[in-house]
Amino acid sequence: MSKKSRTNIGTPVPEASDASDSEELREQVERTRDELGRTVEALAAKTDVKAQAKEKSAAAKEQAAEKAALVAEQVRGKAEQATRLVQDRTPDPVLEKAAEAASYVRETATRAGQYAADRAPDPLLEKAGRATSFARANRNPLLAGGALLAAVLLVRHRRGRR
Repeated sequence: MSKKSRTNIGTPVPEASDASDSEELREQVERTRDELGRTVEALAAKTDVKAQAKEKSAAAKEQAAEKAALVAEQVRGKAEQATRLVQDRTPDPVLEKAAEAASYVRETATRAGQYAADRAPDPLLEKAGRATSFARANRNPLLAGGALLAAVLLVRHRRGRR
């Protein structure tokens, strides 16, 4: 194939008259290679199903965490509102008796806990400590789960009466 026929196949190649034209041609080839590389990378990213699934999974996980936080905040607000409502409508003598009973229960629980700690074997105490740490670290999800469980049980109980 002659040089002239090669230039007629695709994009015409200009005749290099001097060094600046050949340098310009090299730069143009380099730019074209860069553009082609970016295009190939973009096409490869579009065909990478595993990476797309990971991205969608991460987005869904983040959205679920945001919704869980929102629901937990709403539940916390409703619980505080219900507590205030109950306190406002409860007579003072009943509140005083409840406070005394709560104090008595706390003292009794403290004594029982101390008794159990004195009598419990060390492996059991270690497991209880780990469970306590886990519960404290994950308080909000556990509270939300408990509230959800209570709601489900309440609905089931009400439906059972009908």
